[in-house]
Amino acid sequence: MNGAESPHDVVVVGGGLAGCEAAYQLAQRGLRVRLVEMKPHKRTPAQTSDRMAELVCSNSLRGAALSNAVGLLKEELRRVGSLALRCADETSVPAGGALAVDRERFAEAMTRAIEAHPRITVEHREVTEIPAERPVILATGPLTSDALAASLAAAVGAEHLAYYDAIAPIVSADSIDWSRVWKQSRYGKGGAVRGDRAAQREPTAQPDRAAQREQTAPPEDAAERRDDAEAGDEAYVNCPFDEAQYKAFVQALVASEKVEARAFEEVRYFEGCLPCEVMAARGEQTLAFGPMKPVGLTDPRTGRRPYAVLQLRPEDEAATAYNLVGFQTRMKYAEQLRVFRMVPGLEEAEFLRTGSVHRNTFVDAPALLGPAMELRALPGVHLAGQIAGVEGYVESAAAGFVCAILLAQQLRNEPLRPPPPTTALGGILTHLGRKQPTYQPSNITWAHIAPLDPAHGKLRKRARYEVMAERALRDLDAWWAAG
Repeated sequence: MNGAESPHDVVVVGGGLAGCEAAYQLAQRGLRVRLVEMKPHKRTPAQTSDRMAELVCSNSLRGAALSNAVGLLKEELRRVGSLALRCADETSVPAGGALAVDRERFAEAMTRAIEAHPRITVEHREVTEIPAERPVILATGPLTSDALAASLAAAVGAEHLAYYDAIAPIVSADSIDWSRVWKQSRYGKGGAVRGDRAAQREPTAQPDRAAQREQTAPPEDAAERRDDAEAGDEAYVNCPFDEAQYKAFVQALVASEKVEARAFEEVRYFEGCLPCEVMAARGEQTLAFGPMKPVGLTDPRTGRRPYAVLQLRPEDEAATAYNLVGFQTRMKYAEQLRVFRMVPGLEEAEFLRTGSVHRNTFVDAPALLGPAMELRALPGVHLAGQIAGVEGYVESAAAGFVCAILLAQQLRNEPLRPPPPTTALGGILTHLGRKQPTYQPSNITWAHIAPLDPAHGKLRKRARYEVMAERALRDLDAWWAAG
């Protein structure tokens, strides 16, 4: 059913995966939805089709196994009646252990389902400012128009809106060689840094360079010191390099194959989040004076300061996953695995997420969004999909689903009942609410899902993920049945 004159209960802006999923779920719950999509009048530079839910990059929805976090998320979406997963399964093509689709048939199926729904009205026009109608869901994706982004920035503060992802890789804690690394924060006090001052009085392999690093530490070090003090002496894991290891690592970064910027992406790197290979190309010692500076750190195995250090920061409270601090990158996927496994302690690393730097409009979700994915500053305005800070096709659909469920509960004056934190759907909300030094979008990872009770004992990685998946589906079924 089409036409701008139809009455509606909710406005959804954006006909991508998140917007279509949100509109469909609201309509399935008896609500009248107006879905506003700017195609065919206007497209983003990445789009080539006039259909909704266009997959503009890969046709893969990634791994299907339940031992994979995104595989679990897909199975959960199937169980709760996701439109995107239904259409994906109907239009799938052979892809080994992944779920991939015929992208044209998938977009056709999604468009047909939306346009045929009796409670959804599709209106084709560009939205250039936040609609006055409430409630409204903004699901305009990573290439939100400049005009709408400006309207959003005016409402929430420009400092809370970003236009580029700068994502560092995440590794599984289980895959770190703990015999080669140690825990300690820079400038910390207490047991984790005993002997540090004495070690700094000892001659090192490069005393002049070390002293210079202390004197030329960048201004953000003061903030780092405060963060470290608040986080505790063991807030970071340190991977130490000797001089030869460091120089080989820098050479590998510079020589690595990078993902080329797309035609519509003006390469505008912020000095505060440069790709690591860009820093490496500026000079052999740039990283050693930047994110790999060893000041304030002492290797307990040698009693000395390393030549350089790559630091890992816990990604979740249970420290099941770690982020490579300062190592956002445009290296190709295979190159990231090759180069980052040169880091001492990460030779056998399992990468839960690889890094990236690309254009992507998103808000600082932990600072701005309430429990119903609603802007605290603008009641009735909800965000779904990549503009809220999820990454990936499946995660975008999942964010649309969760946003619609929570909004429907609000409109029925029911208490909010979000998906359990033990589920991958609950993990979407965990990510959107998890405060970080610098908030960045993310794919779903096991670090977003509540860890197992210690009573399960120590399980090998695959076994642990399988148990977590079984628990997730059990808890999901109970939540869905009670709903």
